Amino acid sequence: MSEAPGLASRIETIERGYEYLLAYAAQGRQEDKGTELRDTLLAMHRALAGIGSALREGFASVETELCIGEFLSAVDRDALAARGAIGVVLSRPAIASLLVDNLNASVHLRALLTDVFLIEQALKAAPRT
Repeated sequence: MSEAPGLASRIETIERGYEYLLAYAAQGRQEDKGTELRDTLLAMHRALAGIGSALREGFASVETELCIGEFLSAVDRDALAARGAIGVVLSRPAIASLLVDNLNASVHLRALLTDVFLIEQALKAAPRT
């Protein structure tokens, strides 16, 4: 397996961030003051920027007869949509738990998470070249 520099940390940031978002959504808060929510969302937003290129590099050495480019293009679209949804939440002066709960339920974020889980496992299982 040959992951691009930073790909593993991007995936970890996204996964850890989502776990934090789940916990935050359950708190019933009206605002994010005094929490790590904005830092978490900003880290996720940064991790999603350019993730498609990092993924392509991560799969560059994977020997396969199958074309995976279509899936990586779909991941690019999912990342773009999820990044935009995170941006919407970050644009609010106060972020309530209900807003984060709606972000968590967003098909865009869920699709991205499923993509990331699949990619993470696929790279772990990739034959070494």
